[in-house]
Amino acid sequence: MQFTTAASLARVQSDPEPNWHQQYKDSITKIETLCHALDLNPAQLPISPSANRQFPLRVPWSYVQRMQKSTPDDPLLLQVLPHTLEEQESAEFYMDPVGDLQSIKSPGLLKKYHGRALLLATSRCAVHCRYCFRRHFPYSSHNPRRDAWHAALENIADEASISEVILSGGDPLVLSDPELAGLARKLQSIPHVKRLRIHTRLPVVIPARINDQLLEWLSSCSLKLVMVLHVNHPQELDHLLHEKLGELSDAGCCLLNQSVLLRNINDHPEILATLSEKLFDSGVLPYYLHLPDKVQNTMHFDVGEAEACSIVSEMAARLPGYLVPRLVKEQAGQPCKTPVIPGTTPGPMRDYANN
Repeated sequence: MQFTTAASLARVQSDPEPNWHQQYKDSITKIETLCHALDLNPAQLPISPSANRQFPLRVPWSYVQRMQKSTPDDPLLLQVLPHTLEEQESAEFYMDPVGDLQSIKSPGLLKKYHGRALLLATSRCAVHCRYCFRRHFPYSSHNPRRDAWHAALENIADEASISEVILSGGDPLVLSDPELAGLARKLQSIPHVKRLRIHTRLPVVIPARINDQLLEWLSSCSLKLVMVLHVNHPQELDHLLHEKLGELSDAGCCLLNQSVLLRNINDHPEILATLSEKLFDSGVLPYYLHLPDKVQNTMHFDVGEAEACSIVSEMAARLPGYLVPRLVKEQAGQPCKTPVIPGTTPGPMRDYANN
């Protein structure tokens, strides 16, 4: 069997490429390559070619290296492998479960909540998470970069109530540092914008993304910076990522984490308690634990509210309050995230809720 990225596999396994751009380009996009790297037989896995066509596999080598070989139920592998269960559909699951489309003000600019605007900076991600709530989003017709961000920035400047801009996607850190720095400068020139929040999974899957160029423009930004990471399992937090997160803190970023509660991946209080401890050791506050959004083709990840409440209650019995993330769900048309267990918001950081 031939693997189109065999040379990349050999290089990364022997000496990981320090350049994040190259790591991004070298990401695995072939199921056979992923299985080969993990000593798995693809014929013995519940792989769906149709799910892979609809939402293609993409995962960086640096993330794969944290997976356990010869383990088909590895919790990191299950987050990226196109599964036959994705072929299931339900009338209770939707293409746009959180109401993104009804919130669009200009291409790529969403306005859902008072005081905040969300900018879909790019459609690209470094990893394709199978539970992604935007896996069906029509990015091609909602690209704010086509006019150099002009329409989005004009809308933000015209609405004086907007004090915080949230960069999302896709993953905004897929963009180059010069482009991100330029966008940040334009945002900080708008007097009523006070905070810049960046939602990203890229440093988690490619820690080398936290490099000197990123740290330089973050350090020079006059806006209050909040970076919301997306870590779901303690296995994702290795020594390199721990070091890199320290560099982000030193650059002036307030680091928060939001996890998604995923069936057969992290739906256990011991796993999530360990995750909270490891996050805090790395300078990251475990802020949100999301019920999975009801995205069509992802129903096998779903965890019910009663079970989720039980899990968080057990976490609360094990951890200090500031390490217990707030259990929430997002409902289209609502003015904020909906708490599933009232009163679980970490008080000191409540202003940075992902609302």
